[in-house]
Amino acid sequence: MKVLIKTLYKESTRIKELVFERYLKDFVLISIGITMATIGLKQFLLPNDFLDGGAMGLSLLTERATGVDLSLLIVLINLPFIFIGAKQISWEFALKSMGAILALSLLVHFVDFKVITSDKLLISVFGGFFLGAGIGFTIRGGAVIDGTEVLAIYVSKKTSLTVGDFISVFNIGVFACAAFLFNVETAMYSMLTYFSASKTVDFIINGIEEYIGVTIVSRNADEIKQAIIDNLQHGVTVYNSESGYGKRGIDHNENKVLYCVVTRLEVTKLVLEIQKVDEGAFIVQHSIKDTKGGMIKKRPLH
Repeated sequence: MKVLIKTLYKESTRIKELVFERYLKDFVLISIGITMATIGLKQFLLPNDFLDGGAMGLSLLTERATGVDLSLLIVLINLPFIFIGAKQISWEFALKSMGAILALSLLVHFVDFKVITSDKLLISVFGGFFLGAGIGFTIRGGAVIDGTEVLAIYVSKKTSLTVGDFISVFNIGVFACAAFLFNVETAMYSMLTYFSASKTVDFIINGIEEYIGVTIVSRNADEIKQAIIDNLQHGVTVYNSESGYGKRGIDHNENKVLYCVVTRLEVTKLVLEIQKVDEGAFIVQHSIKDTKGGMIKKRPLH
């Protein structure tokens, strides 16, 4: 009985430590994200009347058109998205996002930074970079400071539009309004800012080493498995399978299918190892957003 109680206590302690580490990591990432987004807004975009896409772009556009304080608009425009996020994802996500948005709005309102440059190209690129990095780090922390993607997920479930389609349509509307209310040049530089921000978000979330899942079908599966383990030091999952109709006709024998995950930079090396054993092996590759555990390289920020 004492042993059971001690085991349960250790397990409970371990779970609490994991939960604490997770919340601490999320807090640090969200804090970094808010800081970088503030730098992008206060040192680049706001002093030079530049816009971005998404909810942040809509906030900037409304601020320029109406004169209402941006810190208030950031909260008001994102509120509906956060409410949708609470329904579609979780209340924990909504609360974290609301806290991040409030913190960003307070920093934008009270903190002043020295303007670095007045060069429009530099403002577009680096303003987008810092804002995109802020959004990306916040997402890595399990929250958002731009609720457009939350709305896009909701719309994609209700209509035939994909998430990407909706975000594109939304941003076309923002940039069209910018061109109509101000001038075409402002809209064009705003599009450049958005492209810079979106690429930075992708980089922060996905990292430089995108993961690729590789499925291998071969009669020499055991030899290929050993080659991957010995030469690449990667784990391999083996599935038993039955072949259907192939180039040799119907095959009723049981075969083995191999599956492993590598980074994009290692795909060429993996394919070479496979072909050394079996040049006719059937290889299928597909992208993977993220991984956890196993014998693979960790991404940055994991």
